[in-house]
Amino acid sequence: MPDTPFVSVLMPVRNEAGFIQRSVTAVLAQDYPRDRMEIIIADGLSNDGTREAVKAVQLLNPNVNLIDNPGKIVSTGLNAALRVAKGEIIVRVDGHCEIAKDYVSRCVSHLTDAKVDCVGGPLETVGETYAARAIAAAMSSSFGVGGSAFRVGTREAKFVDTVAFPGFRRETIQRAGPFDEELVRNQDDEYSYRVRKLGGRLLLAPDIQSRYYSRASFRKLWKQYFQYGYWKVRVLQKHSRQMSARQFVPPLFVIALLLLCLTAPFFVTSKWLLIATLGAYGVLNLGATIAAAAKTGWRFFPLFPIAFTIIHLAYGAGFLVGILKFWNRWGDQTTRSAQPVLQERIGLL
Repeated sequence: MPDTPFVSVLMPVRNEAGFIQRSVTAVLAQDYPRDRMEIIIADGLSNDGTREAVKAVQLLNPNVNLIDNPGKIVSTGLNAALRVAKGEIIVRVDGHCEIAKDYVSRCVSHLTDAKVDCVGGPLETVGETYAARAIAAAMSSSFGVGGSAFRVGTREAKFVDTVAFPGFRRETIQRAGPFDEELVRNQDDEYSYRVRKLGGRLLLAPDIQSRYYSRASFRKLWKQYFQYGYWKVRVLQKHSRQMSARQFVPPLFVIALLLLCLTAPFFVTSKWLLIATLGAYGVLNLGATIAAAAKTGWRFFPLFPIAFTIIHLAYGAGFLVGILKFWNRWGDQTTRSAQPVLQERIGLL
């Protein structure tokens, strides 16, 4: 229908050979009119077969467009895709997820409401191996991620600080500008804050559903959350009001452990405080482990304490390393991107 908004689905990917086929297939299976939708895959110079898999899909689907993302990170990929996107509605999809068949149509439906500037839904985090399933459950736990609404889920629509895999109206992106190309992680958090700062409202809608595949090993989980904490420092330096109290808990916990471990050999008080701190954390971890095991399966019980601990320590350690790395950047609030070219392009429609 001529009044049906044209939608551009943007997929920044790199080395997603194991998932890209199912991710793109889920987008192609949308119940939205195919002639009113394009898929732009911004590939970060993958070397694992991702590009070949996308090219195979392109042969049968002319609305799939593969472009290069020399910057190799999500923010540069999103900006590269925005330069060529034609849509009145922009939907970002991850190469590590599968969206529901009605994902695009429901995003469009919600975005027709003048009160909504950005919309997304809760993530169903899943794993394909024994360890990955435990990691997925930990990432969906309030104890694990501090009550992040899109990760722990919601039964009713509500306005939130940020959403995963969001849909935007083009005019919202035009006002907020390009994504910050300095940020390797947390670019969604930073962008959401900019939208809200302009008076925009972000809706978390339970009828918008997607499935996200968690990291398959504890090593990869550590790296993921270390980067979250590390780059959160730059978000803090750019937008101090974007932070919530829960995001300071892991670094404060790590600082407390470091100080108490260093002073415990010399002071009895430090020794008992260390024991008390570890004991309190152990009790909370055990409680969360029992709750997660009761929901997911008791065979995962041994892995939950490890997953929770890695999430908290990795994020906290990453944050502290970021503080040291960016110690001289507290006055630097610049947004790095190809601003003039991209701003001109996203304002065309």
